[in-house]
Amino acid sequence: MNRFKASKFRYTEARLPRREAWIGGIRAGSVTSCGNHVKASCRWIAFNAEAAGVLGIVPLECEGGGKRTVSQLCCHSDVVTDFDFSPFDQLLLATGSADEMVKVWRLPESGQDMPGSAGLTLGSVGGPVDVLLFHPTADGVLASGAGKRVTVWDAGQQQPLTALDSHGDQLQSLAWKGDGRLLGTSCKDKKLRLFDPRAGPAAFQSVPGHENNKDSRLLWMGSSDCLISVGFSQMREREVKLWDTRRFNGAMLTMALDTSPSAAIPLYDADTGLLVLAGKGENLLYCFEVAPAQPALTQVTQCRTEGSTRGLAAVPRLALDVMACEVLRVLQLTDTALVPVSYLVPRKSNQDFHEDLFPDCAGTLPATGAQAWWAGDNQQVGRVSLHPARRPTETFSSPVITCTLPQAADTSSTEPDADRSEDSSYSLPSSPASLSASTGPSSGFASSPSQKSLQSILGPSSRFRHTQGRVLHRDTHLTNLRGLSLTTPGECDGFCTNHQRVALPLLSAGGQIAILELSKPGRLPDTAMPTIQNGTAVADLSWDPFDPRRLAVAGEDAKIRLWRIPEGGLQETLREPEAILQGHTEKIYSIRFHPLASDLLVSSSYDMTVRIWDLSLGRETLCLRGHTDQIFSLAWSPDGKKLATVSKDGRLRLYEPRRSPLPQQEGPGPEGSRGARLVWVCGGNYLLVSGFDSRSERRILLYRAQALPEGPLSVLGLDVAPSTLLPFYDEDTSVVFLTGKGDTRVFIYEVTPEPPYFLECNSFTSNEPHKGFVFLPKTACEVRDVEFTRALRLGQSSLEPVAFCVPRVKKEYFQDDIYPPTRVWWEPALGGSAWLAGEDGQQRRISLRPTNMTPVSEAPKEAPARKFVPASVYLEEKSDEQKKEELLSAMVARLGNRDDPLPQDSFEGVDEAEWD
Repeated sequence: MNRFKASKFRYTEARLPRREAWIGGIRAGSVTSCGNHVKASCRWIAFNAEAAGVLGIVPLECEGGGKRTVSQLCCHSDVVTDFDFSPFDQLLLATGSADEMVKVWRLPESGQDMPGSAGLTLGSVGGPVDVLLFHPTADGVLASGAGKRVTVWDAGQQQPLTALDSHGDQLQSLAWKGDGRLLGTSCKDKKLRLFDPRAGPAAFQSVPGHENNKDSRLLWMGSSDCLISVGFSQMREREVKLWDTRRFNGAMLTMALDTSPSAAIPLYDADTGLLVLAGKGENLLYCFEVAPAQPALTQVTQCRTEGSTRGLAAVPRLALDVMACEVLRVLQLTDTALVPVSYLVPRKSNQDFHEDLFPDCAGTLPATGAQAWWAGDNQQVGRVSLHPARRPTETFSSPVITCTLPQAADTSSTEPDADRSEDSSYSLPSSPASLSASTGPSSGFASSPSQKSLQSILGPSSRFRHTQGRVLHRDTHLTNLRGLSLTTPGECDGFCTNHQRVALPLLSAGGQIAILELSKPGRLPDTAMPTIQNGTAVADLSWDPFDPRRLAVAGEDAKIRLWRIPEGGLQETLREPEAILQGHTEKIYSIRFHPLASDLLVSSSYDMTVRIWDLSLGRETLCLRGHTDQIFSLAWSPDGKKLATVSKDGRLRLYEPRRSPLPQQEGPGPEGSRGARLVWVCGGNYLLVSGFDSRSERRILLYRAQALPEGPLSVLGLDVAPSTLLPFYDEDTSVVFLTGKGDTRVFIYEVTPEPPYFLECNSFTSNEPHKGFVFLPKTACEVRDVEFTRALRLGQSSLEPVAFCVPRVKKEYFQDDIYPPTRVWWEPALGGSAWLAGEDGQQRRISLRPTNMTPVSEAPKEAPARKFVPASVYLEEKSDEQKKEELLSAMVARLGNRDDPLPQDSFEGVDEAEWD
């Protein structure tokens, strides 16, 4: 801001709209990326939705004063990390994802269906896409950043023009110069770099940027030689720096903002020189005027919003309300709404166009094409007037995507039961039948804004979405637990349970294990109790599903001990196991009983082998090989034919043990090396894996069991925490529960074989961290309370049962839609020797319906209560006298019975003598 001349923007005010003007009812996603999470063109707004790989799409302006319809665009198989609208074609949207793909979409005109597939795919970029940005002057030129590389694409040819590889660490942001000649980047190695992509792949200038390697952003100030960077200082203060590329050896100006730990999202308008800053997770918007000639950075205004910022975007200048002196408009993405914030310059007259506030801006016709720009063409985009009478009306349609007809979607889906939003309506996704044909990573599904039934942005909603988890009464707790072992390996659940008793490893020397009877809740005595003396530290333990008295314990001495619990529980300390299995040469990771065959146990070890034991013979029968690093988890398929493993080398392996000791299939697993778990879902056709990404974010991945090499169908990021998520899958309801040791939250999702694959349900939260969370068999549930799962939560000194119920109105009926026939899990389908000989079996199923309960599907249908008086009553002809009598009767009824005595009539009088 000029120190001698007053700025015309010094009185700029940020005006927050009323709630009626919000785009409400949305569910924004929590994506860990360098993107802004929301972008806008003159026609559409795109934002990260809560479901992985899905963008919410909503019109920028509502037509006819009606409500905006929020549609969904299923873009990728993993989270959408960044996206950008073309500056020329207002319907062209580029998306990048953690699935390493860059796609370009043509959005429809308003009122049409969303596209079912991408217009073009630019292929894999060699890592998760971090940033995307269209070229400011050439149509079809797109820059993408992934890892340490920036790739400049010719989208029309679907070929890269060049790759810029001078970065020493993770890329954090990139920015085109306004004239399209140069490209600037910021990086986690704390350096800013300048590239001339057409001159060579190496940076021609670089300079140390911000002293902290936390998230930094770089913006080019239009076509000038100046840059703005936002980052953190060595003292973790947020700061803004101004740079001059002609003297690129240090910042012209450095200004500290505050000490907030969240990254700041910057938006810069080159025509006004206004800079808006907002921190992720905060509700404060800063607005500065930037004057690089001074240099100066002067705060103009700041405003506090109602919701916390998830993302921020600037509306194109051609969409501003210039007659209201709106010089800037930003869109704040919150958890449940998009809030437009207008920056207005107060003027005496709003009837005139103020040319000093609105200079000509860049138009929407590109100056050149991709190949011409690459050959050296530096033509600039023509500027247009913002005056309403002189504003151009022509639109540009990019030839990058030639087909502009959106694919029709099947809208024959069933009636949803999701709640309707009062602020905005959601379009209905395709039916599951139409989705199953396009479940690959590049598939999307269209939505129709003309649907009468409205759904949330997640598409289908789970019938378990209102699941309620509650800790049962204290009378059912086991309390006064002392000396618990909290150092069991990450591959162990911490303790194990069956329908009769619980096994808890203790901290005492010698690998002691406490056995507690679930039928005897209450406070445990302060005196010592009988235990199992395992003889070595416990690595993992598991109950035999077909023999509730047999406990298998894996020790750190590479041995597996089988213990038999007496009827009624432990009465004295057990020191001699029933059997000892030897064969592994190093410490054992985990053990699992076969789900169908009796006397079969599988174990994994540090010797990189998986061994299957016949307990009736007390010896090893099969040994599976092929692992190159630590085995994190293993799981039997529901039919007992296959065995899946996930290991530290980042690979998933699928075995058929009776056919070959080597894996039948291999595929990429979670990136992180901190731990992983896997479980079979959806009838054994899919594998769900929990693990970490390269940034230590916990995530779950869904794989098709017959196509592991193709990678995950869907990836859903959950949160950042150190413990591995332990999954439990309820095969009757297709609901998965996920929590970790030391967590206070249990995530709940319904898993479906069609997009979006994961349907979120209410999570369960406890007041204190749990040391373990293990689920009981299905028969432990109380069906009269519509309880479909029960778990045991291990606290600091107590064991608490937690019931997960579905709220229902007619609890007197058996909810047969929630309780299908369940497996008789306590009866083996065949013996272990028969299974080893090649036989297969199947367990029978039984109903959980009590004999005195009627299924809700057979409940008599009740006639709906009449809420209104029939019209025939009003149509009867009545005389004036009848109407007058009815009116008087109604008035008397409201006043009460006038023959009733008044209160003062019952008062007693006084004697005549009292008046003297």
